[in-house]
Amino acid sequence: MVTDRPIAVAGAGAIGCFVGGMLAARGQRVALLVRPRVKTEIERFGLRLTDFDGSEQRLSAGRLALSEDASIFHSVGAVLVTVKSADTAEVADLIAKHAPQDAVIVSLQNGIGNVAVLREHLPGRIVLAGMVPFNVIAMGEGRFHRSTSGDIHLEGDAADTAAQLSVPGLAMRASQDMVGVQYGKLLINLNNAMTALSDMPLRAQLASREWRRLFADQMAEGLAVLTAAGIKPVSSTPIPPAWTPFLLKLPDPIFNAILGRTMKIDPEARSSMWQDLKHGRKTEIDYLQGAIIALAERHGVDVPLSRRIVALIRQAEEAAQGPPKLTPQQIRGG
Repeated sequence: MVTDRPIAVAGAGAIGCFVGGMLAARGQRVALLVRPRVKTEIERFGLRLTDFDGSEQRLSAGRLALSEDASIFHSVGAVLVTVKSADTAEVADLIAKHAPQDAVIVSLQNGIGNVAVLREHLPGRIVLAGMVPFNVIAMGEGRFHRSTSGDIHLEGDAADTAAQLSVPGLAMRASQDMVGVQYGKLLINLNNAMTALSDMPLRAQLASREWRRLFADQMAEGLAVLTAAGIKPVSSTPIPPAWTPFLLKLPDPIFNAILGRTMKIDPEARSSMWQDLKHGRKTEIDYLQGAIIALAERHGVDVPLSRRIVALIRQAEEAAQGPPKLTPQQIRGG
């Protein structure tokens, strides 16, 4: 059983600390591979996990094994990979060196290509794809806040790893079509760049029809590319991906009624890309809009809006002055 031994989180940032903390709060032994800043923060303040529904979990630092050294993987039953996509190969090499051969490796990362990278660097090991539908905001002083709803999807396997890792407050469910699930999440994640460029909370942005039209046009580009590539995205909500661009353009009262039935969003929910620009870090734009552009080039599809958004994010990264507070018209280039 995966959970007979400690579970490691490789790259415990916002998502990793929340997921690892929820597992630890339910009695699982958890080891976090963390950066020095996060280690110091948790040792000082402990771990405080808050949720959009008002619930809260508090853990002392002693409830977790914290380390900057990957030797912490030495006896684990599973490694949950939550590093940014650009760091996947590096963390895979650390797992290969330190984790037991029979440890299950689970990618809980944004983007499409991470599982392939992990499998290439970890031949002979069990590597499972995963998808985290919710956002987590690092609030400081050891607090990590889940700001949107949804259950984690995990690639189905014979050991039913999803069921083994699922705990109250952090449901995981097995999926037999993780490629479709990952591309469905990719389409939703195309909005990450727009929240980052606007410096607006997600709920406020979705309340504006003008912003929703921009998101709809971005999603329509993505859907056209996936259709050309023969990929069928799977939605993590009851709304099929093909319907979403149309629904986003509906008048505010109708759209808000539909959104309220399908997804819960905290008023302060922000994207991870917004957090990256806020803190002067490189974003994952190459693995989101960049993945759409790469696929479009292979199938001869024009994606001018995706290209425009990538260029704007790169400008913001280079300027290192935080989110640039652009309007929909500025993003469109009109």
